[in-house]
Amino acid sequence: MKRCLFVDDSSVIRKVAKRILNSPEMVVVEAATGAEGLDMCAYDMPDIIVVDGALEDMGTTDFIRRVRALDGRVKPQIAICLTEVDIGAIMRAKRAGAQGYLLKPFTRPQLLDRFRAFDIAA
Repeated sequence: MKRCLFVDDSSVIRKVAKRILNSPEMVVVEAATGAEGLDMCAYDMPDIIVVDGALEDMGTTDFIRRVRALDGRVKPQIAICLTEVDIGAIMRAKRAGAQGYLLKPFTRPQLLDRFRAFDIAA
């Protein structure tokens, strides 16, 4: 079973994602802050991480670099979640170790399509 971590300060975004993605093949866990997300990754690294492009407690690229620096057998797929296309933010996230992005608010098909792309790349 795959594990997905959704790191976003919006409880609505986290809950919508959880409703869409939770299935017998995937469990979704939530973190409201970057620090909480890092603690969860250190304890049990998820297969996929979706992180808000505007974390309140740390920079998104800092979060991604810190996840990549953690030791472990799992190297997660990481996507940033943005409210608008920001090429600079996307490129900084990719240089830090992210594989892609998605826009919010997202629809069920958009989110599922992004996750199918992760499955192919994994």
